[in-house]
Amino acid sequence: MSFTKNILAFALCLVYSFSQAQLVVKKLDRNSLPKSISYTGKLKNAVSWNDNTGTHYVVTSETGIVDSKEAGSDGRNAELFACHYLGKDSLRLTWRVYDFIRDCPVDLTASFVKNTFAVTDLDRNGQAEVWLMYRTVCHGDVSPSEMKIIMYENGKKYAVRGTSRIKVSEKDYEGGAYNFDPAFKAAPDVFKRYAKALWQKNIIDTGD
Repeated sequence: MSFTKNILAFALCLVYSFSQAQLVVKKLDRNSLPKSISYTGKLKNAVSWNDNTGTHYVVTSETGIVDSKEAGSDGRNAELFACHYLGKDSLRLTWRVYDFIRDCPVDLTASFVKNTFAVTDLDRNGQAEVWLMYRTVCHGDVSPSEMKIIMYENGKKYAVRGTSRIKVSEKDYEGGAYNFDPAFKAAPDVFKRYAKALWQKNIIDTGD
């Protein structure tokens, strides 16, 4: 490799390292959250960071499984939430994810998949991506759950929707297929690669 190419490669490494170093994600707890941020249920994730669009906060929470309050209902409910706020002194809610199972008389789930929440800058444009992955299902048999990946970058939503994969017999499995929404189909390849890897890593529903 020529001296010029060596210098160029070194410069690119510096740019990459610099862009990655700028995205410092700080974990928060309920006591360190700004007073204007509230949430429903049990706090799952709370983080803040700065990028070239400002100061950001994301909070995710779940209610867990609770009895339905509908009159005469023997079912149960579960809800999950994710909220993004932008600002420093005066916070503005910019997007919200909400999903649920209601009035389910059998087994139910509405929860984030463990260890999948992430804040990244995969395309190194100085604007963070927020990744959420969760499952929802109401079933009385052995069947796949609905599964989603939701990603936001600078207020734009990207989604992957499909089902988890479960073992139904000694050799047979059911489910696992997924589809990218139009935004993801047109997204940078680095986003699609990350989403595919995240899906495959968590495709098996272990019931956690």
